[in-house]
Amino acid sequence: MEVPRLHQGDYQGKRVLVRVDFNVPVEDGDVTDDQRIRAALPTLHYLLEEGGRVVLLSHLGRPKGQARDEFSLRPVAERLRRLLGRPVAFAADCIGSVAENAVAGLRDGEVLLLENVRFHPGETDNDPGFVDSLAKLGDVYVNDAFGTAHRAHASTTGLADRLPAYAGLLIERELDALGTALKDPDRPFTAVLGGAKVSDKIPVLQALIGKVDRLCIGGAMAFTFLKAQGKEVGASRVEDERVALAADLLRMAEDAGVEVHLPVDVEAADTFDAKARHEAAKIGAMREGWMGLDIGPLTMRDFSEAVASSRTVLWNGPMGVFEWPAFSFGTKAVAEAMARCPGTTIVGGGDSAAAARKFGVDGKVTHVSTGGGATLEFLEGKDLPGIAALAASARSATA
Repeated sequence: MEVPRLHQGDYQGKRVLVRVDFNVPVEDGDVTDDQRIRAALPTLHYLLEEGGRVVLLSHLGRPKGQARDEFSLRPVAERLRRLLGRPVAFAADCIGSVAENAVAGLRDGEVLLLENVRFHPGETDNDPGFVDSLAKLGDVYVNDAFGTAHRAHASTTGLADRLPAYAGLLIERELDALGTALKDPDRPFTAVLGGAKVSDKIPVLQALIGKVDRLCIGGAMAFTFLKAQGKEVGASRVEDERVALAADLLRMAEDAGVEVHLPVDVEAADTFDAKARHEAAKIGAMREGWMGLDIGPLTMRDFSEAVASSRTVLWNGPMGVFEWPAFSFGTKAVAEAMARCPGTTIVGGGDSAAAARKFGVDGKVTHVSTGGGATLEFLEGKDLPGIAALAASARSATA
């Protein structure tokens, strides 16, 4: 899907409404993880250098249409000021006289962050009146919030219908990296999928089978596949209602010639607890009542070798409960194998992105997606409303 690129726009002296994803964790009035803010900096620097008057729109949390102090973007303005190295004004509302007066006071090359768009129910409802109120604040619209591109909200889709619209540099990178991996990957192409539930990854698995050469499945979701093979998995988490589907997916992979790697051993624990007793155990040989909370050393080696020998790798989902030190080694092994891989390496957002940062490999892979649900839906082959709106804007501009 072709979208209008940032460099195609004219921003000199223009009020540029930029939808960013500044949905970051805030504790005691301070941003504790600014990765999403940093991801927007290239687009902001470009627009400022082009002489734009940058007006930022974002959400934070789920205030459900009500103004609540704990979801205010005010702390984000301070962190952005430090990262940009220039003043960042803040308006206590995103529409109405407060926002309009703040925008009117902007000069070329200045930045204004508006308050949380989700303080108004019209944002999530994509209400035309709310869209009009936002559109009054800008001459040009730029969407750089890939993490919300799967939402048909006022600030992600509605504005693209009202103003000349362009994709920001972050969205460009996301579309280029994910799109190339799915459409024209260097081979062998390996997908490493993890996480808790098979049900969360069914559409992704169905989409990737036939596109990848290898599929490594870890995390708790692997036990449903192992049970589908008739393996004994102890007290490990299994989605019993998905066992038949897991068997179908394995048959689909076999028919498509996809090489499937499942755990052959796990780090087993006597209870689901960070301080549980634990030990490595082969599949089928766990102690009675014990459960797998991470892949084991043999599986780490197998998955790592599959990754390291690939030319394209897509990783989405942890291999275990990586937040707990005793069960973090499998996810760490995959992260480090991604960093060593000489090919194109893509970390598919969400917990995988958090793990990549935790283990210090986020700067050593080709691309770390900023999307969670948006990344999954893109991998499933769905049209993302925010991206579709940009593409439609481009078509109407050339009609």
